[in-house]
Formats: sequence, C-alpha cells, structure tokens
Amino acid sequence: MNWWKQFKPKACSVSLKASDKEQALREMVDNAVKGAVLSDALVEPAVAALLEREELASTGVGMNVAIPHVKIEGIETAVCTLSVHKEGLEWAAVDGAPVQILFMILRPASAGPEHDPDQHLEMMRWIAKVARESDFRAFALQAKTKTDLVNLLKEMSAV
Repeated sequence: MNWWKQFKPKACSVSLKASDKEQALREMVDNAVKGAVLSDALVEPAVAALLEREELASTGVGMNVAIPHVKIEGIETAVCTLSVHKEGLEWAAVDGAPVQILFMILRPASAGPEHDPDQHLEMMRWIAKVARESDFRAFALQAKTKTDLVNLLKEMSAV
C-alpha cells in the first residue's frame, strides 16, 4: 500500500513555530485545515481529542519522533500530516528527548467506505517503521519544502 499518499504536502510543515506541545498540536490541526484536508468545524474537537490523548500517555515514541493519533467524529477518511520542529519540543517522550518530527493522524471514529480499521493499523505500523529509520529522520530535518517531506515518505515506502 502507498501510505505516503495519505500525506498531502499542503497540510504538512517543515517549520512548526509552536513553543509547547499544545501549541504544536493546534498548529498541526490548523495546517490540516489550511491544507484543505480537515474542516474548520473540526478544529476544536480534533485539538481536544489530541490533548486528551496526550494526557493518557505521551505519543513521543523516542528518537525525536511523536505520533499523535486519535479517532474523531465527522471525518470519512484518515487525515495525516508530517511536521518538523527544528529546535525540538518537550513532549514527555519515552526516551526523554525533545520531539522534532511529528506525524499527526486523525482517523474516523468508525469503519466506513473510506476507512478500514485494519488498513489503518497497517498504516500506523508503516509510520512507526519509517520513524525508526535514522536516514528518514536525518533527511526530514533537512527538508526545505513540504513537498520534500512527502517525497521522502514516498522514498521510504519501499522500506
């Protein structure tokens, strides 16, 4: 499966400006709206769900990567973004390191014609695998454009 196609360059970012986790989550959701992959009406529910998820346990998986992911009502297909924060943010990651690379995944609350929960789990496994690749992380931090980020995911699709 070509999971990289779930990531639209216009919804990604090579330069998050946030100074903390909450601001970063909000900025990523706003970028999804600006990128026309998420309705403006879903900003607050998405941010609230992401913050609630972070309270349960950090999505900082280590190696400077976080994968905030939640189910939300009102979408038919997964909304995926990839963002880079050059300086890094405190995220309470499992290894205590700051987070610089963020995959945000919003998924429909239930199965439907455009969303298969089993396929979603496969995509999440692929994201986790890509995130563990040191070359991916190094090149993501060097990406100059949003398209560079998505092209990097495309290259990693063979991994």
